[in-house]
Amino acid sequence: MAVTIKKVTTGRDLKRFIRFNYEMYKGNPYSVPDLYADMLRTFNRKKNPAFDFCEADYFLAYKEGKLVGRVAAIINRRANETWQKHDVRFGWIDFTDDPEVSEALIRTVEQWGRERGMTHIQGPMGFTDMDAEGMLIEGFDQLGTMATIYNYPYYPRHMERLGFRKDADWVEYKIYIPDGIPEKHQRISDLIRRKYNLNIRKYTSSKKIAADYGQAIFELVNEAYKPLYGYSELTQRQIDQYIKMYLPILDLRMLTLITDAEDRLVAVGISMPSLAQALQKSRGRLLPFGWFYLLKALFFKRRAKMLDLLLVAVKPEYQNKGVNALLFSDLIPVYQKLGFEYAESNPELEMNDKVQAQWDYFRTEQHKRRRAFVKEID
Repeated sequence: MAVTIKKVTTGRDLKRFIRFNYEMYKGNPYSVPDLYADMLRTFNRKKNPAFDFCEADYFLAYKEGKLVGRVAAIINRRANETWQKHDVRFGWIDFTDDPEVSEALIRTVEQWGRERGMTHIQGPMGFTDMDAEGMLIEGFDQLGTMATIYNYPYYPRHMERLGFRKDADWVEYKIYIPDGIPEKHQRISDLIRRKYNLNIRKYTSSKKIAADYGQAIFELVNEAYKPLYGYSELTQRQIDQYIKMYLPILDLRMLTLITDAEDRLVAVGISMPSLAQALQKSRGRLLPFGWFYLLKALFFKRRAKMLDLLLVAVKPEYQNKGVNALLFSDLIPVYQKLGFEYAESNPELEMNDKVQAQWDYFRTEQHKRRRAFVKEID
């Protein structure tokens, strides 16, 4: 039977769209479900400030009356203007191992983009870089993180069959926490601190850090990430939302700021205990008991042995000068005290030597790779 594509138009449709991924990966030991409430907010045109500059529709695929796939079609006009492209993005794509299903989903996004003047289709990508992006092509037997996508090994084969080519790759590392700060790392850290008159700033109040540096943190992210693949700068509405939503839930011991002599922010490192296993246990739900698993992972003494490096940003004029060493000379003792064994780097562009060089003094394992695909619209 032919594949039928249905556009998401109701709240019930959107629920099916979100929950399809949970059902596809139910019981999979490596997939980490999204938090359902976050997904509802992400896809809501009124609540997600990315819709100030993005256009999107969501589609479901049915075959023989059964739901067999989903995909989001997205145009990020800020990114297209920045990079002088006419790309339509496909995101949140899932499908059964059936070529008819994957082709029907991709053709739907192509047609949707063509009607809006787009010339290329690119993905998997979200609305912005703050959404998960890239299709897993290596590391299918590795536990994911809350910031990444997991997919079955057949997904990239379907993309290649449909004529897609590599556009960009991200690599991910396990970074093992050392017993002590590496000697050379500490020496560089001390030298950089004195040479540039830098200071480490720590906070115990999320309200205080939000008031003092909340805006500056995300302005720094915009500045540091601006040259990176597909990046579109965060708007003020997005910054306001991230300050309100995310700073209050962080363990501030695992957040380090570096400032110059005038207290201007030059670097930030944000990490947190891994929520991967907690999200698996809760199946992405806060109720009835999901909140317990998440709070336990964040704040209880017996945490997961893995931590997530959520964000590292350094002002461009301080990059390649050892400022990262100063960040981690503060964070490593925290990780040791809290009992973590290794950190997940989360995706780093494979050509981003500046980021990967910061792991030179640690024992690492490159264990995952993901890819953004692109092709001309037929």
